[in-house]
Amino acid sequence: MASHNDFGRLGEDLAVEYLTGKGYEILERNWRNRHKEIDIIAKDGDELVIVEVKTRQTDEYGEPDIAVTRQKQRLLIYAANAYLFRNNMDVETRFDIISIVFKEGKPVIEHIQDAFLPH
Repeated sequence: MASHNDFGRLGEDLAVEYLTGKGYEILERNWRNRHKEIDIIAKDGDELVIVEVKTRQTDEYGEPDIAVTRQKQRLLIYAANAYLFRNNMDVETRFDIISIVFKEGKPVIEHIQDAFLPH
């Protein structure tokens, strides 16, 4: 596995730890539907939460969440719909972004709830 993949996995591990610490129930990690992937699927109370994790070693080129483009949002919405259909679920769903930047060797986590709405 390439080092950037290891770094991405570290970010997802930190995001899972963060979310479980906030009381979220993790349902899936790296859930795939064809070539689309959802990093984390969780429950926050009765709400399903689709989480995209972006991890960077520095914020030199901006915050990681700006990498969640409109195209990436469309892919996440498509994958979320497939997950809901496959699991026969009819629940409120929101899309969150967890942005992790390492500053002085320590992760700084920003959790953006309702980062975008499905259109």
